[in-house]
Amino acid sequence: MKVVITGGGGFIGRKLAQRILARGALTGPSGQPEAVTELVLFDAVVPPDEELADERVRAAVGDITDAALVAEVIDANTHSVFHLAAVVSAGAEAEFELGYQVNLEGTRNVLEAAKAANGAPRVVFASSLAVYGGVVPETVVDDTPITPETSYGAQKVIGEFLVTDYSRKGYINGRAMRLPTIVVRPGKPNKAASGFASGIIREPLNGVDMVCPVTPESRMAIMSPRTVVDCFIHMHELDSARLGASRAILLSGFSVSMGDAAAAVQVVETNRTRGKITFEVDPQIQAIVDGWPKTTSSAKAAGLGFPSDSNIAEVISAYIEDELD
Repeated sequence: MKVVITGGGGFIGRKLAQRILARGALTGPSGQPEAVTELVLFDAVVPPDEELADERVRAAVGDITDAALVAEVIDANTHSVFHLAAVVSAGAEAEFELGYQVNLEGTRNVLEAAKAANGAPRVVFASSLAVYGGVVPETVVDDTPITPETSYGAQKVIGEFLVTDYSRKGYINGRAMRLPTIVVRPGKPNKAASGFASGIIREPLNGVDMVCPVTPESRMAIMSPRTVVDCFIHMHELDSARLGASRAILLSGFSVSMGDAAAAVQVVETNRTRGKITFEVDPQIQAIVDGWPKTTSSAKAAGLGFPSDSNIAEVISAYIEDELD
């Protein structure tokens, strides 16, 4: 079977690809496990060479707003699509037109290409907690109203509705997950407003001083890369009939304050020289973070068997093991 990962050159896309290759099979059109014979990493950048070493993998480099190219990559023989490609939150807010071109029109291109494939391919869409906004409860739950107050959030809501509607019509077998902030992301900071949540762990453990732009008391809902990849696989394999009328589901993150994250970095076992962490509030970022839910709890996700993380110490230890050692 052929699988396409949009945003496949990114951090989560590459980890997801590695997991799929290790599994060797996913549920196919037959409803039974089928061997993955082709895995396409579609992105605006070329993945690292090591990601292309497996003979089942190939890279497709280009722009997701190019409908003809998307239709070429997600062709008639595509069985599954993981749609991760997006302009992230702060970037979509700063560049209004670009955000809608990539996050809305790009998503529509993916769904149209999947619609034209043979059968109804499984499409897993990465949504976000940005779909919530305004006065939100400390803990977001399954029936918390969707009230986005950013362009990025609006684009993700529309994407969820499109996935549900294309599925209702039988064009695709779609499903969408609202992801908490993913911590820890390796590499350089991106334009996401939540980037500091990874930086407060990543930078000190790489010997770099870190200035956190929010107060130590600021809390947010997070999920580890290991767990989010597990969730993508679980969502793909799930019988969509169990999702109900809406194909979107909230994932359960756990709550951590930036002060607790900083303290955990200082006590985790490592032989590395740690950088210093200081707090200097950026009013704009603080205002954004203050509007986010502090944690998420989905009884529906738990009932469907989705995994979740336990605590920040485990997340930090996993980062050291996966990315540093």
